[in-house]
This record gives sequence, C-alpha cells and structure tokens, in this order.
Amino acid sequence: MVAARITVNGKETPISPAAPHTTVLDFLRERGLTGTKEGCAEGECGACSVLVARPGVNKPTDWVAVNACLVPVAALDGQEVITSEGLATVDESGTPTALHPVQEEMAVRGGSQCGYCTPGFICSMAAEYYRPDRCAHAGPADGAQSATGAAADPEHGPNGFDLHALSGNLCRCTGYRPIRDAAYAVGTPAEDDALAQRREQSPPAPVATAYTRNDSTFLRPGTLAEALRLLRERPDAVVVAGSTDWGVEVNIRARRASCVVAIDRLPELRELRVESDHIEIGAAQTLTEIERRLDGRVPLLAELFPQFASRLIRNGATLGGNLGTGSPIGDSPPVLLALEASVVLADADGEREVPLCDYFTGYRQSVRRPGELIRAVRVPLPLSPVAAFHKIAKRRFDDISSVAVAFALDIEDGIVRKARIGLGGVAATPIRALAAEAALEGEPWTAQTVDAASRALRAQGTPMDDHRASAGYRSAMLGQSLLKLYARTTEEVSS
Repeated sequence: MVAARITVNGKETPISPAAPHTTVLDFLRERGLTGTKEGCAEGECGACSVLVARPGVNKPTDWVAVNACLVPVAALDGQEVITSEGLATVDESGTPTALHPVQEEMAVRGGSQCGYCTPGFICSMAAEYYRPDRCAHAGPADGAQSATGAAADPEHGPNGFDLHALSGNLCRCTGYRPIRDAAYAVGTPAEDDALAQRREQSPPAPVATAYTRNDSTFLRPGTLAEALRLLRERPDAVVVAGSTDWGVEVNIRARRASCVVAIDRLPELRELRVESDHIEIGAAQTLTEIERRLDGRVPLLAELFPQFASRLIRNGATLGGNLGTGSPIGDSPPVLLALEASVVLADADGEREVPLCDYFTGYRQSVRRPGELIRAVRVPLPLSPVAAFHKIAKRRFDDISSVAVAFALDIEDGIVRKARIGLGGVAATPIRALAAEAALEGEPWTAQTVDAASRALRAQGTPMDDHRASAGYRSAMLGQSLLKLYARTTEEVSS
C-alpha cells in the first residue's frame, strides 16, 4: 500500500510521522502554515478553516471549507488541501505577488483588525466565492427590492454570496459589517483562476488507507463489505465520517482510539435516490450535499439545514453520524421522527430496516448492534404538506438547541388527518409527542383544538434543568411551538 500523503497548496507531502489522531490543523502548523489557527478546538470559531477538493454537486469538484481542528490528517490521505497561504498568487520562487480577490476585499474594506480570525474567514469566503451556482442566486443590492416588490434577502448579497457560508466563523474585534461588505463585493473568478479551473476536473479518488503509528491505526476501507468485515473483526473501532463529533472528543477530552475506521467516502453510503414511495439518503453524505441535491424537495429538511450548526460543520457532518451518536439534542432526529423516517442498518450478514421511532433505546443508546453501520435513511412519500422545524437556542445559528420541535401535519377540509411531532432536548432520547399527536388527529384545525394539544405537548417528555434551559422553560416552549405553527398557518390561509 502506498504511503499516506496529502497535497497542500499544490505540494505533496507525507503524513508520517504524524500520529493517527493528529488533526489537519496541527499537521499544517507543524509545517509552518500558521495562518490556520486554533481558537476553540471544537468547530465553533472557524479560525482553522481550510479548503478541501470534494466531489461537486454542479461541477466535478467543489472547494469545500472544513474545520481543520476536527479532521484527522490521515482522513485526507490522497486529498488536496488549500490554506489561506495558498490562495495568493505566487511566483516561481513561491513569493506572493498578488492577493486573492477575497483577501483583497477583506483588506480594503477593513474586514481584519487583529487578524487572528481572518485566515479562517478568508477560506470560508473563498469556498463561497468558488461555489459554481453562486451568481445564479444573486439578489438586489442592499435596500433594494426584488422584481416582485419583496425586500432583498438580508442573508444573500447582490453577488449571490450566502452569508451562511460564514456562520461558523467568529470575530471578536472587527464587527461583522465590514466582513459582510467584503463578502458582498467579491466578483466572479477570472478565466485564468487556477482554483476555478480546478473545479472542471474530478477530485482525487478516495484511497484505501491503513496508517499505523505507536499502536494506533487509521483505516479507510475501499468498500462497504470491507468496512463491515473490519467492524466485525474490530468491534472496538471508532467509526468516523466527518469527525465533527469525534474530533471534539480528541481535542477537548483527549480521547484516543486504538483503531479508527473512516466510512465517509464509501460509495455505497453516498447515494441519494428518489423512488415512487420514498427518498433514500446515504448515511455518509454531508448535510451540505443533501441540502443542495434535494434543493428543497423535502421542506422540513430545508428548514432544518440552516439551523444545524454552521456551514463549516454541515460540510462534514452526516445524518448517519448525527443518528449514530444517539444524542438527545441532535437536530436531525426530531425532523426525521416527524417525517416517519427509518434507518437501514447493515452488517456483514445483511441489512435490516428499523423505524426511527424504534431506533433509540436510552441515553446515547440504540438498537444498532456491534458491527452494524447506518447505511441510509429512508423518508416515506408523499410528504405531509404542513411542516415546520422550531429550534430554541441561545443563538439563532451555530448553537446547540435547548428544545427542538418538528411538525408534519396532513390537514384536509379543516380536519387534522395525521399529525407527527418529533421532539429533542426533553428526554433521554429524541421522542415522538404521541399524546399531542392524538389530541390533534381527527380534530378540526382550530384554536380550541390547538390549545388543548399544546397543553398535551407541554406535558411530553421528562425535561430537565441544565445550563441551557430550565425544565419549565423547555415545557413552555413545546406548547408555544404549536401555537406558533397554528398562527403561521392561519396567516397563510388569510393572505
């Protein structure tokens, strides 16, 4: 097997002698690329962001920004990485001769003061700069109105720049207006832009990796069958996709694993299929890939994605990973419960399908057996026409929820024919609000019905007091969320 190597700013370099748990951040800094900074070490500040060449949605390759502090460098064996230093134009000796357009705009518009966060902002901004369909979403200038007379979208610039691209980047001294100004000022890549041209070629193919140092091993199997065989032989192995959860354990809790198995590039886990009666989503697709490939086909998921952490996290996080951790405050389980989704579990002996409402068995526990992987998530069709996702958190974006509520209702001729409500943050596991569902089904969609159902919803689960919210607040927000949904639907009908 070929020695593990990574291409950084166009130069190939061996990963050895880095330990298998070494992050991309530490690997880069040890080689003098100190523009990549450590701020939080858990994927919240974005000071460490870098660009990675990944399979594209609209072109063969997308430049994707990820948190270098979370990803093990061994996970990028055979891959291409661009850091903030690699964006500028350089001469044959490697001396910078011209700033990248994103760097130029950040400089001239005052988007940088102390500079600590700036390289991370630059990389996240560059990923959006190179997004192939960015200009197709261009809107009117600030203060202007669209052709329909509606106000301009405050989260998209006149150049199509999506501010959610920067939702995972924090700055303490500049203030965000000049950074936003820089984002909204960038144009389109020049025809001779090397990174723009790189999008027309396929990204590096995933390579099988077996990297061992000091009794610790990082493995990337080439097929699902091989991965399942490995997990049968090594039931103690830690399975990772985007490492957005495991990376925090490594950095903050100093956890180490004797064996890590990466499944994020397995083709069998990266399919998205729309059938006549269901949509099947591969468990190793990133949330960003799912969002862009579905393109609003599942409105409830479309509401979830912008509220799920940040773009940097969504560029690595997967549905399989979010469900695999079994966290009671994961954002996707309430939505998938409301959608009546099921998970396809696979091991070396075959597959089985389990309704998500039967999947969770206790705090961070599930029916998944040793050696089993989540291969896919299935969402049945047709979808309920009335849907909403309400996330209650201290910050609007890039935060952990105190309470999460997802609704999917069928309302015909003013009667609630079916109600599915998924809850997170109010019990040891994500749960369905069965009592509230029963209070709605078969009843007229009226204020009286909703008031009674909201009282039932307040009593669901076993909420607790912690540093994010009190039990009383959580219960109150459950009831308010249904009242909010009712107010929205009646406003839509009256308008």
